[in-house]
Amino acid sequence: MKNWFARWFGGATRADAGTPAVPHVPAAAAQAAPAAHAQPSFDLELAFHAWLSGPVAHAGETRDALILDELAKLARQPDSAAELVPRVPAVVPQLLRSLREEGTSSTELARQVAQDVTLVAEVIREVNSPYYRPAAPVRTIEGAVMLLGQNGLRMLLARVAFRPVISAQTGRLARQAAPQLWRQSEKCALATSLAAPGCGADPFEACLAGLMQNVGLVVALRLIDQVDGAGRMPQSDAFAHAMRGSARVLSARIAQEWELPPPVGAAILQAGEADTTPLARALRVGDRLATLRVLAEAGVEEAQEAVGQLPDHERRIFDKLGES
Repeated sequence: MKNWFARWFGGATRADAGTPAVPHVPAAAAQAAPAAHAQPSFDLELAFHAWLSGPVAHAGETRDALILDELAKLARQPDSAAELVPRVPAVVPQLLRSLREEGTSSTELARQVAQDVTLVAEVIREVNSPYYRPAAPVRTIEGAVMLLGQNGLRMLLARVAFRPVISAQTGRLARQAAPQLWRQSEKCALATSLAAPGCGADPFEACLAGLMQNVGLVVALRLIDQVDGAGRMPQSDAFAHAMRGSARVLSARIAQEWELPPPVGAAILQAGEADTTPLARALRVGDRLATLRVLAEAGVEEAQEAVGQLPDHERRIFDKLGES
């Protein structure tokens, strides 16, 4: 799986120039709580952890320490961590290669999309969603590609690629949490791409960062299922913050292993810091708004109250997330 993103995107992009690879992070740093930054008055990270956990949970310091130690080991072995998530449909890399080539016609793109019936259904569903608001229902692949355009098609294909990575899981906890995690990931990708221009970041790299950042959480959930056969999520505040920090490092390591554009992994690693890159700032905004959206939709009262405190430019992005 290591090189499939390299085949998609080829060489360095504009945003890659001069950007260092994801730096080494000691195991202790992987378990550190994220740096403070603007958040709602309640702890959004803890609320999200509880939402993912569902009714099956447990407390136990020994088990918690074992899980965190194993996550730290995986962060030092990203190739092993990458093996815990599925591969992508074979047609997607082919399509993304075509999108990089100048002169590729909409007819040729439509022909390639038509090779995968699942992809056809996703493209048609997407272009008929409230987000695009077509004047009349789009029923053909050719019409869908024309409406989406190349950038829209790239973002759609990225979502299609990541959906099985995040949502197709085994194990009690991973299976239970997968639908919630995918909802947050999809909304995070959209929110981050919408926030990107205002932060000076590339919207497509922002989309990738929003989709990629939860991959480490998927690995963490699968690890918990392996350690605890009943799929019980530890519930202490300390564990919740430490797992999120470890998962962020894992996501960044796997992004590097998959050879995504270097700014993507770096942004995931830096998103919890106060002074960061434009892409990391966009990701921080996108993640916060996406998490608020899914928690508010789930009826979490504190999240619903926090929505009313959003500044106007963030409220516009938040409202867009209800259409996706």
